[in-house]
Amino acid sequence: MTEQTNDKWLKGVALTTAILAVFAAVTTLYLGKYSSRAILSQGLETNQWGYFQSKSIKQHTYEIQKQNLELERLAQPNMPKAAALKYDDTIANYAKNIQRYEKEKNEIKASAEAHAKAKADAQLRGGHYGYGLIFLQIAIMLSSVAALSKQKYLWYIGLMATGGWIFFFLDAIYLFY
Repeated sequence: MTEQTNDKWLKGVALTTAILAVFAAVTTLYLGKYSSRAILSQGLETNQWGYFQSKSIKQHTYEIQKQNLELERLAQPNMPKAAALKYDDTIANYAKNIQRYEKEKNEIKASAEAHAKAKADAQLRGGHYGYGLIFLQIAIMLSSVAALSKQKYLWYIGLMATGGWIFFFLDAIYLFY
């Protein structure tokens, strides 16, 4: 290899390495973005399940109280009419609260499941960006070693490794694999 050809090739390797480093920076940005989304979604999901539990406890309290009032009402068939009406009104009010809590729990459950789905999606995409980043790091390392050792085949192998990055980067976007 002539000196001029060698210099031209080294400039190409340097430019390629710089471009790969830019791709690595962008990939790292996306990896961080989806990692943050996964963590945020996990927190939101956990909050929703805690909220669901609190609604379940309140609903269960109303169910127990309603059942106790119904049993008391049945145990006293000759109670005064005003007391019986009060029992009936309270039992009906408790039944409404039970239904309200059931509806709220279903909404909260749907929200928690949506956050769980968002978390799983973010983890999947983040993982693919991570795999792509590994391929870029391999390509950068091979390009650097190729420049130091002046071994073109290492540079070519590094360029082929970018195919792994392209695959996983696109897969993180389109989720085809």
